[in-house]
Amino acid sequence: MHAKLHPSSRRRQTAADKAAQRAGHASPGHFTNPIVAAAVPAGSADPSVVHVNGHYYYCRSVGDRFLGVARAERLQDIGRAEMVNVFEPEVGTPWSCEIWAPELQFVRGRWYIYFAASDGDNRNHRMYALEAVTDDPQGEYVFRGQLTDATNRWAIDGIAVESEGGLYFVWSGWRNEDDGFPQVLYIAEMSDPCTIVGERHEIAAPDLPWECQGASLLEGPAVLYGDSGLFITYSASASWTDHYAVGLLHYQGGDILSAAAWHKSPTPVFAARPEQRVFGPGHNSFVKSPDGTEDWIVYHAIDSSGGGWSQRSVRAQRFDWTADGIPMLGMPVGHGVRVEEPSGTRTMASAGTHETAAVVALPPEAAAA
Repeated sequence: MHAKLHPSSRRRQTAADKAAQRAGHASPGHFTNPIVAAAVPAGSADPSVVHVNGHYYYCRSVGDRFLGVARAERLQDIGRAEMVNVFEPEVGTPWSCEIWAPELQFVRGRWYIYFAASDGDNRNHRMYALEAVTDDPQGEYVFRGQLTDATNRWAIDGIAVESEGGLYFVWSGWRNEDDGFPQVLYIAEMSDPCTIVGERHEIAAPDLPWECQGASLLEGPAVLYGDSGLFITYSASASWTDHYAVGLLHYQGGDILSAAAWHKSPTPVFAARPEQRVFGPGHNSFVKSPDGTEDWIVYHAIDSSGGGWSQRSVRAQRFDWTADGIPMLGMPVGHGVRVEEPSGTRTMASAGTHETAAVVALPPEAAAA
């Protein structure tokens, strides 16, 4: 259960790797979306990106079979950077299949990766955690097992949220066994970054028409801290449709475990722009520019109507705040439109570029050699 995991070696480039290298290319000082090309079989979805010590770290599920972390000095290069395999589960375990939406987070002094996985049957999706052994997000991790409340029901897309000294876990789940839909957002208290304590509490459900297109669901929570408090964005409607969009919850104070403490925006705060070839934008993360002066959203979207999961690619753009301190995500930037790179980004010559290399797992004795 707590065996150590070892980063693996690299292998030669594939055609998909070369396509990823072309993504995000533009003139120095600018880039174009997407910055990570769609990959077989389920596209490039659910980006988790952080910026620390002068680098962007991009965590993703690769082929729904293993978890990788890439590192780049420039945000637009995350799809071209080497992807290190930090976790590949043993075949036949309850967490060995359908590995979805990993979240790389720095929680109370250590790196963690939260991810959903199953035994091959979607009904058995549950949340799991990896804990870093070192301070390197691409380094060695220990598998810490399942994160669950007493119900032990279907769960995906979990994140840790810190507020007023407390630590909480927020995820998308089913109310009852084998529900399917709706998917709702739950919150529960944590005693440490790998342990849920107490009951789960429903804080939001798909009760607005725009949240029920194709399927009634809320998923992909992402935490955002601002001058006016704590926010959680979420993605709603079916992720395989053009209508997937981002909503916003704002913590109003009081009992954070109570739905009454959260205000939900009545309309999506980030949605499709068909005229700009942007469909189904969602499941985002938030990251700062290298100099810390700008806020950026990194998300997936689809280029063509009806493209579905396989055409999801990763995009990024800057966003602003209202005078009242509410995040103003704006509209998705069109496909191929030049975007000014994050403030403080090093020039291409100083940052350098790296060829993309997929990874394969090494046995522990080889990785240690």
